[in-house]
Amino acid sequence: MTSFDDVQALTFDCYGTLIDWETGIADALGALFERRGRTIDRARLLERFAAVEHTIQAGAPDLAYPRILERVAHVVTSSFGVVIRQSDAERFGASVGEWPPFPDTHDALVRLSSRFRLVVISNVDRESFARTRRRLDVAFDAVITAQDTGFWKPDPRMFESAFSRLRERGIVSEHTLHVAQSLFHDHVPAQHFGLRTAFVDRYGGSGGATPSPATPVMPTLTVRTLAELADRLGCA
Repeated sequence: MTSFDDVQALTFDCYGTLIDWETGIADALGALFERRGRTIDRARLLERFAAVEHTIQAGAPDLAYPRILERVAHVVTSSFGVVIRQSDAERFGASVGEWPPFPDTHDALVRLSSRFRLVVISNVDRESFARTRRRLDVAFDAVITAQDTGFWKPDPRMFESAFSRLRERGIVSEHTLHVAQSLFHDHVPAQHFGLRTAFVDRYGGSGGATPSPATPVMPTLTVRTLAELADRLGCA
């Protein structure tokens, strides 16, 4: 069994790992269809979201995440034959702070904080995460957003930029475990950067709202929940 005795900090993806973004996305996008008398299968909706979000992010590196989501809303709804108003797209873009934490997130983070420094590295803007942070109700040692780095995961430069900032706080990659649900957004680039990774398989192997990775990746550790991670890392 791999030892994590030298790990001093945990870096987290937020949406999909700490926050149930699939429920948040499906509910907020689904509402746009329901207002027009349509119901779209959740799996189809999330699969379409995954493809569209990544494409738009790749073409708009400087756009704030709510603006990304607004474009996603227009493209996803139109692909199912529905035209929405800009105000509807803006409502979806603003929904990030309303997406719910997983039931185990808060207590598990409290347990993990007793042993490790906690850091968030997330594909989001500072304002949206500030709203999410109130839902998590946990103190983090640092938060690095895509807005801070100028890169979107899965670009490994996001991790490079994040750790250049974190080194100033004494947090180094050699003693860090990156914790994430998305193999595509997080595990492939984190391991490319040289990080060990813990896969929180929140959705039972389903790609859901994230694309499948183009290259195989083997996480250092796999758990089903954050509570299980706290157990595996020996946090009371």
